[in-house]
Amino acid sequence: MNFIRASIEISSAFSPVSKWKIPGKYLSTFQYPIDYEFIQRSPIPTMHFQYSLPHLPIPKLDLTCERYLAAQRPLLIDEAYRKAESTVNHFKTGTGKQLQTILKKTDRENRDSSYISDLWFDQSLRDRKPLPINYNPMLVMQNDWRHEYNNQLIRSTNLIISSVRFYKSLKFNLLEPEVYHLNPMRSNSDSFINICSSLPESLSWHGAYLFKAYPLDMSQYPSLFNSTRVPETDRDRLIKNLPGNHITVQSKGHFYAFSVMDQYGDILKPEKILARLKFIMEDDIENNEFPVGILTTLERNQWATLRHELGDNGNETGLKLIDSALFNVCLDDVSLDGDVYATIRNFLHGDGKNRWFDKSFSIQVSKDGMAAVNFEHSWGDGVATLRYVQDIYKDSTEHPFVHPNTAPYDDNISNVIRLDFHLTDKLKCSIEEAKADYKHYCRALDIDYLIFDRVGKNICKKQAVSPDAVMQLGFQIAYHKMTGKFVPTYESCSTAAFRHGRTELVRPCTTLSKAFTLAINCKSLYQPTISELKMMIGDCSRHHNQLTREAAMGQGFDRHLFALKNISDQSNLYCNMFQDPYYVHLNHTILCTSTLSSPAVYAGGFGPAERNGLGVAYIIRDDELGVLVTSYPSYQNGSDFISALREAFAELVNILDKD
Repeated sequence: MNFIRASIEISSAFSPVSKWKIPGKYLSTFQYPIDYEFIQRSPIPTMHFQYSLPHLPIPKLDLTCERYLAAQRPLLIDEAYRKAESTVNHFKTGTGKQLQTILKKTDRENRDSSYISDLWFDQSLRDRKPLPINYNPMLVMQNDWRHEYNNQLIRSTNLIISSVRFYKSLKFNLLEPEVYHLNPMRSNSDSFINICSSLPESLSWHGAYLFKAYPLDMSQYPSLFNSTRVPETDRDRLIKNLPGNHITVQSKGHFYAFSVMDQYGDILKPEKILARLKFIMEDDIENNEFPVGILTTLERNQWATLRHELGDNGNETGLKLIDSALFNVCLDDVSLDGDVYATIRNFLHGDGKNRWFDKSFSIQVSKDGMAAVNFEHSWGDGVATLRYVQDIYKDSTEHPFVHPNTAPYDDNISNVIRLDFHLTDKLKCSIEEAKADYKHYCRALDIDYLIFDRVGKNICKKQAVSPDAVMQLGFQIAYHKMTGKFVPTYESCSTAAFRHGRTELVRPCTTLSKAFTLAINCKSLYQPTISELKMMIGDCSRHHNQLTREAAMGQGFDRHLFALKNISDQSNLYCNMFQDPYYVHLNHTILCTSTLSSPAVYAGGFGPAERNGLGVAYIIRDDELGVLVTSYPSYQNGSDFISALREAFAELVNILDKD
């Protein structure tokens, strides 16, 4: 069978995302006519604001040191804290000043990016750990509300069509820019659109700012498509914007490829895409005994060696087709039947036989039509993926182009090809070993979850406290109930208000949250009244909001110290600060947390940052909250944490409910 590839070039308009934690409300600004080729036709070009975004600031060294010590205070006894304080004082008056000078000079010479961007890419690509669980997160979409549209073939086809429509809107600068509206009544308007679209790109951000609207960085969006991470010894390569108008599909451990656009760049008719997927699903070939996708679960150096062997053995064309595909689709031969545990396991890691974890993202669809996106994490911070998931979920459910009565039709079905890899006995042996190792590796992970329907955004708003702060307070209380300890905790926060901003960390374990935790767990000398406890929650909420604002505005301390440490390592400028055991301890994250709230998302998850840590993904809805916890039970007990968390939230809501 022949595979036809159209030579459509990726638009040079792409410049090398996030929308998170900035105060205000995000709204969709534009309404569009529905057409087949584009998911959106924004009157403001996608990248219109990109070139005038403000530069990510480098925090003042004194403030970074002050914030670092504030994060250490609840974790250290007095004697240890005094030692940490002494180390920091020497740092900020000595080597730290030298490193800050070098960082500022480098930043002045790199005004088109941010001081953290290249360093963060480099760290991710150098890590040798396997991608699944350690790096690749997943987002499970809500089911279509119409049962008949959750058929695997119908749902996969609609998600593919919506994805290509999203891709074309992005490619042709027609995708709605990310804009955060601080005052939606004023800025979510025709005046905003008319004025901002008429301004030159160099002034566009300033025009939006006058409306109290904040455009966000979109530099990571082009890496969603035609991109992959290629394993290499010591440091992987990230290749992106490859020419290709095809997708790859995995079924029964086999790879298939077919074009989703014609030679003119137009999306194939829905009946044709439906027919090609149906052709793949009805292929009567047996399950692949030696699925090459399992090799992407390996340690990166090991996989790099085997990938070179694959290429040398006549498989280079197949590998290039996978690398250059718009995206990957995994058609799973399992029915999940609403089982939360089975759903999370399947989409977070699966058995690895029907996966290619190196791809920028894969759409995964189970036999009963549950759908998720699993994405490689080095190219971006996840918010571009969340935006993509929200848009294709909305589009595929509100405007599906394939229906239960749609008849598949394609007069050129032979354009679907199966990628049959040529394998030596050594490669087959490596695949067998990888399957066994991955099975053992995944069995070591535990997954637990909690749905708590007594607290959500509504009760928090009624009591004028931050829902996110209440969630984070619950995590501190629960971990202390379980272990009697306070541990390094972080919550990821986007710095997308700045050009090439990445993420900053919020440190939710504070002296205020510690004091409240000790009080509610009856470990303090003085037991506050309910009224006093409610006031303490308010104090914790305000402080958490302050930390979040600082992080979103590039004024956290973690990324700044990370950059200074990298300069120290590269310049051989020895710095005692970064060898300090308390600095090392703070960066050994036990509670790794992230919020995934979205109407399109049923669940989301990721692995623990450390073997003895907990990966805590959470969703806050109006009248309930959900928490998904991953752990390695030989190091941490996620089930016990969930039990303690249920108690913690019950206690919190009892306090908040009191008049």
